[in-house]
Amino acid sequence: MLPYVGATGELKTKPTQHSVKELRGIGVHPDVIVARSDHPVSGDMRQKIALFCDVEERAVIPLVTTSVLYEIPLLLEQAHVADLILSRLGLTATITPDWREWEELVADVRKPKPTLQVGIVGKYVELQDAYMSVREALHHAGLALDREVSIEWIHSADLEKGRGWEQLQDVDGIVVPGGFGSRGIEGKISAARFAREHKVPYLGLCLGMQVMCIEFARYALDSEAANSTEFDRSTPHAVIDLLPEQRDIADMGGTMRLGVYPCKLVPGSKADDAYDLPQGTVAKERHRHRFEFNNAYRESLAAKGLVFSGLSPDERLVEIAEIAEHPFMLGTQFHPEFLSRPNRPHPLFRAFIAAVKEYSETKAPASNGTGEREKEKVK
Repeated sequence: MLPYVGATGELKTKPTQHSVKELRGIGVHPDVIVARSDHPVSGDMRQKIALFCDVEERAVIPLVTTSVLYEIPLLLEQAHVADLILSRLGLTATITPDWREWEELVADVRKPKPTLQVGIVGKYVELQDAYMSVREALHHAGLALDREVSIEWIHSADLEKGRGWEQLQDVDGIVVPGGFGSRGIEGKISAARFAREHKVPYLGLCLGMQVMCIEFARYALDSEAANSTEFDRSTPHAVIDLLPEQRDIADMGGTMRLGVYPCKLVPGSKADDAYDLPQGTVAKERHRHRFEFNNAYRESLAAKGLVFSGLSPDERLVEIAEIAEHPFMLGTQFHPEFLSRPNRPHPLFRAFIAAVKEYSETKAPASNGTGEREKEKVK
């Protein structure tokens, strides 16, 4: 990092020089120095860094702060970083990269677009980087539909205490991401209930699917006792539970489903429409979880309108659940955010944002006489 001294309008290279000196003292000799800065790095400054850090001048790469994360590869290409690496490794390029799609992507990001408000209801929102993959997947889908996605961070524990409801009522869609432990769970369940009752688009990821199923079971079975054995081991309605073969394993890590697993989609479901795969093809998605939907409740909840639209190939495990009488309320046992890309948004995120867009365009902007939208009171 090149610090900027505002009083003199100068960038300072001394911290870089001292850092490189310390690295050399332990035997690390840099081939390339990337000069991070909030201001343009002049040619004279690059020469100075090259001289005092004993690297080629072309190996001092200026990387000025950009407002668009996805512009960084273009900046590195403009600085000929790939050519430098190939030269240092004694390799020859066999193709000429075509950056046109990426350039168009960056231009699309910068283009002004109508905004959609999406609430992420989580238990770690004070550390937003915990949900970076979710946030970026939402932005990827927004780009594909020519919409800016603005995130409202809502702490699920606050909802339990009656706080944050005004934020939740104002959003155009709700995402409940993954997590472990009982803290804030009832807040997530309340968010799922709000989405179901008010027809707000909802996307549940891993734990987000589980709380959606718990909330639906409480409604369908008319019992607030429905729960997951992760949070209440004595629940009479263990809608979410460990598989029988997992219960005798003491090591928590040993019970987890980790990695990529196939998912068979049910024809005619919202999930099937979103993926739009060739007939007979399965989706392959990444998992990281312990608890599963309890098959003992499949028949009773299906009769009330819960659709199990994604299953393991042997139909033993529920991978996707959705609510039939809802514009878009869908949860996944896996993590689709891990497979989303800026120029290839994940199909489920794209379908969710499409539903959010439709909801935003059709919801009634009720007035309270002051020009502001009335906020519905939530008990």
